Amino acid sequence: MPSALRARRAVRETVSGLPREFWWLWTSTLVNRLGAFVATFMALYLTLDRGYSATYAGLVAALHGLGGVISSLGGGVMTDRLGRRPTLLIAQASTAVSVALLGFMHHPVAIAAVAFLVGMASNASRPAVQAMMADIVRPEDRIRAFSLNYWAINLGFAVSSMAAGFIAEVSYLAGFLIEAGMTMVCAILVFLRLPESKPAETVKTAAASETTAAASEKTAAASDSSVSLGTVLRDGRFMSVVGLSFLVALIFQQGSIGLPVAMGEAGFTPAEYGMAIAVNGVLIVVLQIPVTRFIEHRDPRRLLVISSLLAGYGFGLTAFAGSVGVIALTVCVWTLAEIVNAPTQTGLVVRLSPLHGRGRYQGMYTMSWAVAGLVAPLMSGFVIDRFGAEWLWGLCALVGTAAGLGYGALMRRVPEEEPTEPDESAQPAQPNESAQPAQPAQPAQPAQPAEPDAPDEPAAGALGQAPEPSASAP
Repeated sequence: MPSALRARRAVRETVSGLPREFWWLWTSTLVNRLGAFVATFMALYLTLDRGYSATYAGLVAALHGLGGVISSLGGGVMTDRLGRRPTLLIAQASTAVSVALLGFMHHPVAIAAVAFLVGMASNASRPAVQAMMADIVRPEDRIRAFSLNYWAINLGFAVSSMAAGFIAEVSYLAGFLIEAGMTMVCAILVFLRLPESKPAETVKTAAASETTAAASEKTAAASDSSVSLGTVLRDGRFMSVVGLSFLVALIFQQGSIGLPVAMGEAGFTPAEYGMAIAVNGVLIVVLQIPVTRFIEHRDPRRLLVISSLLAGYGFGLTAFAGSVGVIALTVCVWTLAEIVNAPTQTGLVVRLSPLHGRGRYQGMYTMSWAVAGLVAPLMSGFVIDRFGAEWLWGLCALVGTAAGLGYGALMRRVPEEEPTEPDESAQPAQPNESAQPAQPAQPAQPAQPAEPDAPDEPAAGALGQAPEPSASAP
């Protein structure tokens, strides 16, 4: 009984203290992933149902990934310019329409073109989701929030992967239409339940008689609003994080690219690969929440170094695996790295993002994973064909070591995150800022442009809309 009580207490502490808007966004993520059938059975659909070659199926997958690379930056710009809520609505509605359209395409050129559009639409929402979470969640709760969101992604994917097989046996078209319908539900959910969380620009229309402090606030606000993609590219510290993220993503991609190819060449069956890789999803669903409780208030510098090394050497150990059981043990190692790395790295991106540039910064970070999704198949295929799978796993260990050393050097130059200001907790009780744009005083506003690396006060300021009784409706 005491253990049951401790478990209930742990769950309660994990989910408590997060705003209602976060849980609507979390639900939207879960529903979206529950309906993610197309990515799961696209290759089977093209080769078995449509009769196309494996080469063509690979081309379509590459075009789908290329669309995601392009939309990562486009979605980030939309997130900053249009707002989080309009970007999510446009991206998810476009995904629903394009996925439904893909199910009715027959000509190979048309299938490839629409698959490219699906990749663009589906990836465009990611910067908006991450930026909105940074807006509505307190800085000290962000690691926990990102972990819960990552848990929802993997739980939804695990369920949808199992369901996709049964749906495909009945009708591939049904899978396309079900995904389109569930994605449209997410778009409507966002529109009805999530208020805009984009931090308001600092008031720029001050009267001529205002003080010097007000004038300096106006100048700082103009600087904040001038964040562009060029600003992101010139941010050497952040672009170093993007580069390290790309290296880590290259490693994790091998779970779905290099590992099945290597196991196939070693004589393992597809079912044996399925059993080994299923460990990844099961462990994430089971361990994400307890591991989050363990790492939530620990030094992110050590977490990023350790997770990079675990990822590299977890895959490196595959070179010595001669059975499904040993391969499953290696999966356990790099899955633990994935559980630690994902929320910690996302939290670091938020810390390094200026308040009014969160969308663009998240878009650049998302692009690092999308580019890795394009490069990893080419890299793994070339290395396995020319040198053998053992060289691929050795390369993973080297890349993981390089990423770990890179994070160790980089994080020494990253300032500590400041604790939440006392007046942040009082801000949610204030009237809706968007409804009263002319009010002369907002307690947390003067601090908005002060420190781009620690956007704690503005993030809490965005919560000013949440506590009102009508906050669940736009």
